[in-house]
Amino acid sequence: MSWTDERVELLRKLWLDGLSASQIAAELAHGITRNAVIGKVHRLGLSGRVKAQAPAAPRQRTRPAAPRQAPRPAAPMARGNLAVAFRPMEAPAPLPVEDVVIPLSEMVTIMELREGMCRWPVGDPTTPEFRFCGSKGASVGPYCNHHARIAYQPAQERRRERERRAQQLIRLA
Repeated sequence: MSWTDERVELLRKLWLDGLSASQIAAELAHGITRNAVIGKVHRLGLSGRVKAQAPAAPRQRTRPAAPRQAPRPAAPMARGNLAVAFRPMEAPAPLPVEDVVIPLSEMVTIMELREGMCRWPVGDPTTPEFRFCGSKGASVGPYCNHHARIAYQPAQERRRERERRAQQLIRLA
């Protein structure tokens, strides 16, 4: 790509006529990109132009517009042979949170933490009282059994719960 005198003159004319950098690049072709046009316009000091009064011809859409969708119904809609009458159900009660008291003698600092100890953080990490659970016999990854139940929620249990709710809806219908 090279900027010949003819190309520079054509660029000036098209720029002052109000064409966009993309349109000028398409007109000049032969390896001239939109960014090359913008750079050359800047180097020539042509950037301060007056906007064209009449708008250019409307751009042609390159792809059809997406069809307007109807507003979604407030309640979920079921279709096909799984359609059931919808009745709101109460949300299941949350699992009770066990308050596990960890003796101070078992809690450890980062320096005292060893392999096989629970690494569940206890307290605010910015305070000197921050410790780790430190329970011996961590069986699930880095946590003791209690903290592993909090940290990990198997997908199978969530799937079973979803299926159980669907069965209840079917029975209610």
